[in-house]
Amino acid sequence: MSKSALIFGASGVTGWAFVNEILNDYPKKGIWKNVHAMTNRPLKKEASEWPNDDRLEIVSGIDLLKDGQSDLERELTQHVENIKDVTHVYYLAYKASSSWEQEYKDADDMFKRAVIAIDHLCPKLEFVVLQTGAKMYGCHLLENHPTDYLHVPHKESQQRLKSPYGEKLFYHPQLDFIADYAARKSWSWCDTRPDIIIGFVPNQNFYSLGTSLSVFLSLWKEVEGSGSECPFPGSQKAYNAKSNDSSSDMIARQTLHLSLSPDTKKGEGYNVADEKTPRTWETKWPELCSYFGLKGVPPPKSDATEVRAYIKRNIGAWHQLEEKQGLKHSIADSEKTFAGSEYFLLTMFDFDREYDMTKMYGTGFSEERGTLEAWGGVFDRMKKAKMIPS
Repeated sequence: MSKSALIFGASGVTGWAFVNEILNDYPKKGIWKNVHAMTNRPLKKEASEWPNDDRLEIVSGIDLLKDGQSDLERELTQHVENIKDVTHVYYLAYKASSSWEQEYKDADDMFKRAVIAIDHLCPKLEFVVLQTGAKMYGCHLLENHPTDYLHVPHKESQQRLKSPYGEKLFYHPQLDFIADYAARKSWSWCDTRPDIIIGFVPNQNFYSLGTSLSVFLSLWKEVEGSGSECPFPGSQKAYNAKSNDSSSDMIARQTLHLSLSPDTKKGEGYNVADEKTPRTWETKWPELCSYFGLKGVPPPKSDATEVRAYIKRNIGAWHQLEEKQGLKHSIADSEKTFAGSEYFLLTMFDFDREYDMTKMYGTGFSEERGTLEAWGGVFDRMKKAKMIPS
């Protein structure tokens, strides 16, 4: 057990899965001797839903933007036990902001300070992972996404997003920095690129489609009745658009595989997703609805149901469910949820954005997961954590 992991952003949707997979000894027993879960907000072990394991250390409250570089390194030394033994670092941290300029600056500064710190403090460092995403292919630009030089299926070898959009993407300075900084270092690195991330978090999260849809479908069953038809809460074009789901479990497994493989080339990017073959909501929606005992049907031709609006309209029924089943409060309509995120993902993402997964599956990684296996695992955890009705 020679490997020691440090995860920035461990309480996020992907970060939670990284800690969980390591504590469940992925890819096999005898590799991980400990994992340091770095969280901005306080998180107690008993509330984390992680296995009760002495190898886990949760470190909360270290601000990557506070004070100077030496102060950050002193904080890490004081609060991360045996930081000198860390071999693998997974950077999944993100700070939301009301302006892209501030978000850009914070993301760049946080990543630089974190990498410099772990390089200084971790003499056994072997590998660093930066998680980027589908914004590398301009998917966030919606109707403005470029199609003349970025084509589906999206390959890692495609050129970067060009001006006037490339200058606003903070992944670019992060990648440029680590490529230059690590060029002469003994440790290696790569970046991973999920699309929409499907995962479980025990606390509130800015973006979590898995949480939103599980609440929506649980509430639909309560209000409209078991076995009722549930129309897709988005647009017809989005219903038919091709994409690859990226469940947090599979992101973690694929990333751990890459970081432990001696064949992973330094500085390479990798698409990460559940399957080689893309899917559409047309095929996924009936499966998700079936988990909740509902019949998933296409969106109506007009006046489509919107997830957040439906939850707000029926919040009284949800509060009754909370009391009846002893559910955690403030899960259904938290102020921490990014307003409009469900509409953005289920209506405005109305174009094909599928991935080419050849590179990832050419590394020796072979596991694939279908819709119910990926999403169902999230829903199962939410039931266990008393976040949705059982």
